[in-house]
Amino acid sequence: MEREVMEYDVVIVGGGPSGLSAAIKLAQLAKENDKPLEICLLEKGSEIGAHILSGNVFQPTALNELIPDWKELGAPLNTPVKKDSVRYLLNESSAFSIPTMFATTFKNHGNYIMSLGNFCRWLGEYAEGLEIDIFPGFTASKLIYDNETVIGVSTGDMGLDASGEKKPSFEPGIDLLAKYTVLSEGCRGHLGKQVISQFNLDQDSDPQHYGIGFKEVWDINPELHEEGLVIHTMGWPAAKGVLSGSYFYHGENNQAFLGYIVPLDYDNPHISPFDEFQTWKTHPSIKSYLEGGERLTYGARALIKGGIQSLPSMEFPGGVLIGDNAGTLNFSKIKGSHTAMKSGMLAAEAIFNNIDSGDTLEFDEMIAGSWIHTELHKSRNFGPMFHKFGALLGAAFNAIDQLIFRGNLPFTLHHTTPDHACLKPAADMPVIEYPKPDGKVSFDKLSSVFLSNTYHEEDQPCHLTLKDSSIPILQNLPMYAEPAQRYCPAGVYEVVEKDSGPEFVINGQNCVHCKTCDIKDPSQNITWVTPEGTGGPNYPNM
Repeated sequence: MEREVMEYDVVIVGGGPSGLSAAIKLAQLAKENDKPLEICLLEKGSEIGAHILSGNVFQPTALNELIPDWKELGAPLNTPVKKDSVRYLLNESSAFSIPTMFATTFKNHGNYIMSLGNFCRWLGEYAEGLEIDIFPGFTASKLIYDNETVIGVSTGDMGLDASGEKKPSFEPGIDLLAKYTVLSEGCRGHLGKQVISQFNLDQDSDPQHYGIGFKEVWDINPELHEEGLVIHTMGWPAAKGVLSGSYFYHGENNQAFLGYIVPLDYDNPHISPFDEFQTWKTHPSIKSYLEGGERLTYGARALIKGGIQSLPSMEFPGGVLIGDNAGTLNFSKIKGSHTAMKSGMLAAEAIFNNIDSGDTLEFDEMIAGSWIHTELHKSRNFGPMFHKFGALLGAAFNAIDQLIFRGNLPFTLHHTTPDHACLKPAADMPVIEYPKPDGKVSFDKLSSVFLSNTYHEEDQPCHLTLKDSSIPILQNLPMYAEPAQRYCPAGVYEVVEKDSGPEFVINGQNCVHCKTCDIKDPSQNITWVTPEGTGGPNYPNM
């Protein structure tokens, strides 16, 4: 079968806050200037919002610029933050509060507790009202080049069996050609990773850094619920030298959004980020809110946190990277939706101004002149300080940086070791024995994945590919006790004992598309590629 070809002015890959903001801003500019544009947005999830996972305390700065009348139009921002609480967990039973004056980046006055997935659904409806073509359930599997210029994307074929052969249901993908291609895939985007490498976009940057973030939504006892309360913790149960942290947000309708973030530059291969999260919930200051409650959903997603030192060039021949595909998240605030949206809006302006001429967009210069750069520059030392000095000393130095110098210290710290290269041999690190889940507050991986509504057609090519199938057993197992068994939050990877010896098993149908394996594998042997469209989690309100 021949592949269908469709032509657009702009093709946008990814229906998160950055991609939707880019699409909306382009359509607004086209309407204001009476210059119609054909705009297409692809989303690999079954619907807009299906793959979106975020805490989320939302800073409305960019939304106020993009859609000033969002309140009148019914944007789902219904819970303003009323109170901030920052706590340090000393051990499994004790904690102390940190005055917010010493944790300025956790002040959330003027922000909103919300579901980013539901917000993206609302943005998607707004975009459709501007006659933007939105195609959910279609993966952008390949970039299309003309010489050294990106001229569009190919969507993935449907109906291939596990060996790559065509099934009776086979349908070829579509080639979407565009004057400009916008990659807004989120953290560790499949195509974004390729263009960064292809065009050496990170040649002047530090290595990028990541964390794995977990989230659960709970219905909690109304007597324990305090709508608008925002809690952040650090400390226990994090291993020494690991700046893990948590959030616990009291949303509307007696619901709580809670989660845990583990930086992926940890050195102990025995760490299981999932079990760290489940253990954290057993602390009395957290467990007290959950008793008598019900866990509704679970999910996990990598987040990008390298900051301005790790930000690559965001422009390539034929297109741009925006949002967390490039790394615009402000880790000191644990917020990236507002910066992602603004990057999409700036990309739209750059593209609109050059849509006819095809000139260089000068997008990097626009980013450097925006409040995105100002905000990230002020927070540039946050992550490196914690990495260099640890949790308590790092917090003290950051307080000095933010309170006294307002983020303008006369130096910039760097973290030059990639996350995958931080692991030490398993034999040299302490083994961690995690408590068994109690089924009330803490849970196992498989029951958690069930709540993510994850589904992949089993008879399809595995989207978790190995460059060398021998590495997991011959290298990673003896050196690092094969850490994929533990860093994966969905039980995808197992080492199974067979008569012939240990075997590395990939349960690809469990994958929640967090991308942690693509990031943390010490041999960089695992590559995440797009599965069939609609595959993966189906988050209802994450």
